[in-house]
Amino acid sequence: MKNTSTWWIKIPLIFFLIFGLTEFFVDSGEMPAFIKYPMVQVFLVFILFLLIAIAVITRAIENVMFQTLSKEGQERYLAAKNKTFEWEWGQRVYQKMLGSKPIEKEGEIILDHNYDGIRELDNNLPPWWVYLFYASIVFAVVYMARFHVFNDYDQDQEYEQEVAAAQLEIEEYKKNAKDLVDANTVELLTDAGDLKAGQTIFESNCVACHMIDGGGGIGPNLTDQNWILGGGIKNVFHTISEGGRDGKGMIAWKQNLKPAEIAQVASYVLSFQGTTPANPKAPEGDVWVDPNAPEQAAPKVEIDSASVSVN
Repeated sequence: MKNTSTWWIKIPLIFFLIFGLTEFFVDSGEMPAFIKYPMVQVFLVFILFLLIAIAVITRAIENVMFQTLSKEGQERYLAAKNKTFEWEWGQRVYQKMLGSKPIEKEGEIILDHNYDGIRELDNNLPPWWVYLFYASIVFAVVYMARFHVFNDYDQDQEYEQEVAAAQLEIEEYKKNAKDLVDANTVELLTDAGDLKAGQTIFESNCVACHMIDGGGGIGPNLTDQNWILGGGIKNVFHTISEGGRDGKGMIAWKQNLKPAEIAQVASYVLSFQGTTPANPKAPEGDVWVDPNAPEQAAPKVEIDSASVSVN
């Protein structure tokens, strides 16, 4: 018997439908449910074998029942099984949108033109083409009225709006992609979570040279205003990432730490400023002044005119 059932399509579709519903309804956090919960794996395997068993049993029953039919019944059954599906409604819509005459009625629209046995048909334009043409006319009228009569936004305004929207999207993306930061774009982190992460990195990698309180040992004191390679978040980030002075400075940590982690530990290092360590090391380098800091106005000196005398 020729079996045309699409069991090899139906089983995967049903299985993945059940799989998707399982992932949707089973709360497993960020991990897939079938990984987090072994029982889900057992359930899915059971469902897969059950679907295969149902398909095999159904096909066996179908074969047995086919053998009980008469020869004419078998022929009718096979004809019904082999009959292809026809979407009659879709075919009617297609013919209506195409607007062409069927072959048996082409004699009604044959023109007198004849060239080497080739006859010309007087077909109408396809309705879909006509409808699109009318729609384009309506669109053109609305567009002209909106932008040339009532003077809606112009290209410059549209560009500025798109740029502003893109900037917002970029800022939102940067919040979730912290590893895009570098020495030019890094900013001082003040969030408690970032500083806590920076402290963990510092205590794991930096205390051997700078001490737990930043007072310095092999490395310089991190609590004073003196810096060998410059202070501020950008300079400290660059120093941690690329390393200190050749041959005698700190190693480059960019191979071990991600940019986001370097930003965290750099921000934590700057939190030592102004603190008092137990055994501070003597200052090294120069006093660093932030060039972007606002200038402080010079103090005003008031002179008592009564105390000024002219000889």
